[in-house]
Amino acid sequence: MWTFAAGTLRASLRGRLFILLIAPLILVAGLAASGRFMLAERLSERLYDNTLLAVALTISRDVVLSEGDLLTEELLEALTQSLGDPLYYRVTGPEGSFVTGYSDLPSPPPGLKILSGAPVFYDSVSFGKPVRVVVVREFISEPQFGGWVTVEVWQNVTQRAALSFELLLQSASLLTVLVGTAALILWFGIKRGLQPLQDLRAAIGTRSADDLRPIRRWVPPELRPVVDTTNSLFARLSQAIAQRDAFISDAAHQVRNPIAAIQAQAEAALSAPDERTLRSRVTTLAQAARHAGRLTNQLLSLERMRGRSLRNLAVETDLSQIVESRTRQFAERQLPRGIEVSFHQTGTPRWVIADGVMIEEALENLLANAAYYGCERCGEIAVSLDYLSQCITLSVSDSGPGIPADMQHRVFDRFFRLRDDGRDGCGLGLAIVMGVAEAHGGSARITSNGMLRGATVELVLMR
Repeated sequence: MWTFAAGTLRASLRGRLFILLIAPLILVAGLAASGRFMLAERLSERLYDNTLLAVALTISRDVVLSEGDLLTEELLEALTQSLGDPLYYRVTGPEGSFVTGYSDLPSPPPGLKILSGAPVFYDSVSFGKPVRVVVVREFISEPQFGGWVTVEVWQNVTQRAALSFELLLQSASLLTVLVGTAALILWFGIKRGLQPLQDLRAAIGTRSADDLRPIRRWVPPELRPVVDTTNSLFARLSQAIAQRDAFISDAAHQVRNPIAAIQAQAEAALSAPDERTLRSRVTTLAQAARHAGRLTNQLLSLERMRGRSLRNLAVETDLSQIVESRTRQFAERQLPRGIEVSFHQTGTPRWVIADGVMIEEALENLLANAAYYGCERCGEIAVSLDYLSQCITLSVSDSGPGIPADMQHRVFDRFFRLRDDGRDGCGLGLAIVMGVAEAHGGSARITSNGMLRGATVELVLMR
């Protein structure tokens, strides 16, 4: 149903299409009606002028035949009835001598020239009413009445104005009928043409919230890209939901063990027979709590990484300052463990569009992973930042045993660990690194031939 509310009309595709189609149609119909009116008015004007000219010629001949006498009442009445408005005339002979007719001639426009043999028309006012005047000048060679004779005939324009108004009404009526008919045809035609959209809306609207199956129904070729895009969105949503469900399932499974351990250690601590045993069990409880806390933080970081948008958070960032600062802090923490941490960079440093918080999160995980798996008691960790022409590479190498080739493609999976030795690793660090890389349009990879003999993890950021 069409509403004339401006906001609704703007939001309605049917209304917008209707306006876009009817507006040019109204313009064309208006121009056609105006042209028809002007043409009809011009033809009627010409018809009246020709009739007025014929009357002038008739008067001229009658005056010649009557040798200057007035027109007969019968002739004057017949001419008046034929034209519909009162008729007036005047005849002047050679040298402007008055011959017959009315003495009060309407005033001609200034500079009017009367040429022999060519009728002249003009508009004027007679007795306070608008009139149309024709002037004819002829040479008469009759012996009794000869020379240049000027016949002037004028008539009120009441009938002319009435005819013009009638023609205007006809044109307006024709325009109204044409536009009204076209509007109805267009409105229902557009409604019919947009029916596939309504069907598509109904098909999607009746689905449940978890029904993301592809749309399988016929649509016009113009709507096929919309359906394809919608199906692609459904596919991405299905994948995202599946990933979310898998994440929740994995997270619940991973959190269950630390919680169970905490509960068991707490119950064991409550039943400790002596203070020494209590201290031992409390220490184990604290370790389980730290593991649960680290796991929770990693899970939160991974989920936050998944929903983070660089559109609003990415700014010009000094990577050199971030990497150097975080590496120095990490190196100070590793001194008691005998782990040597170094940092160097190559290329010309430059500011890049990046999210500094995400970069710091990725670097912290790379360093922690290298220290956890590559340097159990002592060893070396090398951090490098390489500014290349097309990308920037952040690398962290360790001196550990490396990563087997058949495992390198899995280390970025969530909850994957090379070995399950009971330590408090979560298997989420490199997954977070990959998430940061993908958020910046880059990638992450593992190599086993880095600067040291162990493994090298590279975070590649595109320019």
